[in-house]
Amino acid sequence: MANTPHGGILKDLIVRDQPIHQQLLQESSTLQSVVLTERQLCDLELIISGGFSPLEGFLNQKDYDSVVDDLRLTNGSLWSIPINLDVSQEDIDRISLKVDQRITLRDPRNDNPIAILTVQDIYRPDKVKEAVKVFGDDDVAHPAVKYLHQSVKEFYVGGNVQAIQAPVHYDYVAYRNTPAEIRAFFQKLNWTRVVAFQTRNPMHRAHRELTVRAARSRQANVLINPVVGLTKPGDIDHFTRVRVYEAIIRRYPTGMAALSLLPLAMRMAGPREALWHAIIRKNHGNTHFIIGRDHAGPGKNSAGKDFYGPYDAQYLVEKYKDEIDIEVVPFQQVTYLPDSDEYVPSDEVPAGAKTLDISGTELRRRLRSGAHIPEWFSYPEVVALLRESHPPRSKQGFTVFLTGYHASKKEHIARALQVSLNQQGGRSISLLLGETIRGKLSSELGFSKRERDININRLGFVAAELTKAGAGVIVAPIAPYEDARKQARQEVEKSGGFFLVHVATPLEQCIAWDRDGVYERAKKGEITGFTGIDDPYEAPKNAELVVDPSTESVAQIVRRIVLLLDQQGYFGDV
Repeated sequence: MANTPHGGILKDLIVRDQPIHQQLLQESSTLQSVVLTERQLCDLELIISGGFSPLEGFLNQKDYDSVVDDLRLTNGSLWSIPINLDVSQEDIDRISLKVDQRITLRDPRNDNPIAILTVQDIYRPDKVKEAVKVFGDDDVAHPAVKYLHQSVKEFYVGGNVQAIQAPVHYDYVAYRNTPAEIRAFFQKLNWTRVVAFQTRNPMHRAHRELTVRAARSRQANVLINPVVGLTKPGDIDHFTRVRVYEAIIRRYPTGMAALSLLPLAMRMAGPREALWHAIIRKNHGNTHFIIGRDHAGPGKNSAGKDFYGPYDAQYLVEKYKDEIDIEVVPFQQVTYLPDSDEYVPSDEVPAGAKTLDISGTELRRRLRSGAHIPEWFSYPEVVALLRESHPPRSKQGFTVFLTGYHASKKEHIARALQVSLNQQGGRSISLLLGETIRGKLSSELGFSKRERDININRLGFVAAELTKAGAGVIVAPIAPYEDARKQARQEVEKSGGFFLVHVATPLEQCIAWDRDGVYERAKKGEITGFTGIDDPYEAPKNAELVVDPSTESVAQIVRRIVLLLDQQGYFGDV
C-alpha cells in the first residue's frame, strides 16, 4: 500500500475544486491577475496537485517565519523550504493589491488561469535572514541565494488557492503524473514498497546498479523520479535527460522500475532540500527515498569550499525520518571492478583491487572530442543520446563579438572573417553588423545608454539563437558598455562558444579613418551621445583577443581569430 500523504490527507486541490470549476473559471476573467514566474508556476503546479501537501497555497508571514526559523508550519507540520509568491511594489500598485482580495494566477507561457488566490497578507521578507537560515549562507555563489537577491521581488503574498486547471505540458505527457495518479499506478501493479530515486543528471550504469541494489535489499520496486522543472544553472536540458532515462529504464529487470517526472523548481538547499524532497516523495506514495552524498548541493562557495558537508543531508533526513515516515536509503558510492566486471559499494572494494572511474570532467571531454566512452561506464544507447545532444566542438556554434569605436575597422575585420570562415566550411556563417541590427531590429531606438543596452540585448539574443543552431556568428557593434557585453556573453554561452575581440584602435586613428566626418559633427555638437566624444567607451576587461588595426593588417587579425577558434576545437579535435 502507498505511503500516507504528509499531514494525513493528500491536498489534491484540482479534484477538490472540480465541482466549482466553471464558476472559478468565470470568476478568474473578472479578477486582477498576476502572471507567474517559471519558479512560481512549478510551485503552484505541485501545490494544486498535492505534491506539496499539506500546503494549500503560498505561505503567509507566520508560516513563512516558522518555516525559516524552525522547519515547521505554524500547525506543527514539518516543512523545510519556504514556498512564496513574490511580487513587486509595481505589481501591488498596478492591481491595488490588498488583504482579502482575490486574484487570478496565470501561466506565463499561455496566459491560462491556473488558480485563484485569496490574499491573507502582504509582507516584506528579510532576504538575508532567509538566505542564511534556509541555504546556510548569504553567498551569491549559491544559485538560490543569487536568485533570491537578484530575481525575487521585494514583497511576498500569502494565501490559499482554489485550483482551476493544471499547467498544460506538451512534452513527455505520459510520464507526468500527479501524486494521485502515481499512487493509482502503484496500487494497480501491487507495488507496496517503492524506492524513489531523485536525479537532475543523466543516468549511467553506476546509477542503475545502485538503484537495483537499493531495491533488492529492501524487496522493493524503483521509481526513477527526475526533476524536470528548474534545476541548477548549467545542467543538461531535460529533453536530453528524459531520452536517457527512457533508454536506461529498459536496462532494469522486467517489472522492477518505472519513470515519472517531477515538475519541481529546485533550490539546491542541501539538507533542507533533501528533507523537502523526502516529503514530496512521500506525498507521491513512495516508502523509501535514496539520499546521496551532498544531496542537492550547489557546489563551491566564493571561498572555494563546499556549501554543505557530504553527509549533512542524510543526517537531517535521518533525524526526522520517523516523523515523515519514509525510510532513508543512503546513497552508497559504487565502484567498478574490471576484473570481475561489476559495481560494488566503495566500502566493499577488496584491498588492492583494480578499480576504474571516469570523472564528470573527463566524460565531458570525451563527449566534446568524440573519444571512446566504455560500456562499463555507460550504455551505448545512452552515450549515443548524449553525443547527439552534445556534439563535439567542431559541430557546435560560436559567436565572435567584435567591439570598438566607430571607424575602428571592426566591420572590415568582420567581413574578412566571414569570408575566411566560409572558406573553412563545416557550418553556416552569419554576419551581424551594427548598422544591420540597427536597421532591421532596432530602428526605433535612439542612442541613450538604456536604448543602446536594449540594442545589444537584442543582438545577443539573435546571436545566441544562431549559435544554438550550430552557426558561426560574427557581430560587430560598438557595444561601449561592459554590462551589456557581459549579458550578451551569458546569453550566447548557454549554447555555444563566445569570443570577445576588442578592436582597440586608438581614438585618434578612428577619427582619421572616419571618411563620413561623423566625429567632426559630434565635436561640433551636431550629434550628441557619441561614443568617444561625449559618451564613454568602457574597454573590455575579459576579451579573448585584443587587436589593433593601426599596427596589424586585417589579414593578420583574421588569422589570429581563426587560430583562436582552431585552438578551442571548432575546426576539429583538440
